[in-house]
Amino acid sequence: MMNEEKNSRTDSMISNLMGYIDTRLDLIKLELQMKLKSGFIGLLHAILLGFAAFMALIFFNIFLGLLLNDLLDSPFWGFGILTLFYVVLLVILVMGVDKKVFQGIADKTFDNTIYKHDKRNEPL
Repeated sequence: MMNEEKNSRTDSMISNLMGYIDTRLDLIKLELQMKLKSGFIGLLHAILLGFAAFMALIFFNIFLGLLLNDLLDSPFWGFGILTLFYVVLLVILVMGVDKKVFQGIADKTFDNTIYKHDKRNEPL
């Protein structure tokens, strides 16, 4: 009789432990799904913003080229001046800018972003 009660209690504890593990796995899957969804939304938003900014930059440069052409009374010097400006900017970025500047910006931007919103790491 004592042995049956012990087996029953052990089976109950194992059943409760298995239920806890299944629930914990489901919770982890749900958290992963939510993080993937928010990451996808952020990526889509960034792509659309980047596209809009790129189009604005292109049309602004066309506007500047045409404005310089009109001011210089030439059909091509405005676009030549803009091209020269971008070539000089490219040379400065390739030759002169140290990658440590970008490393510092990346460190400040992405510091502790992975575990920042993880509720499991917060004290109770």
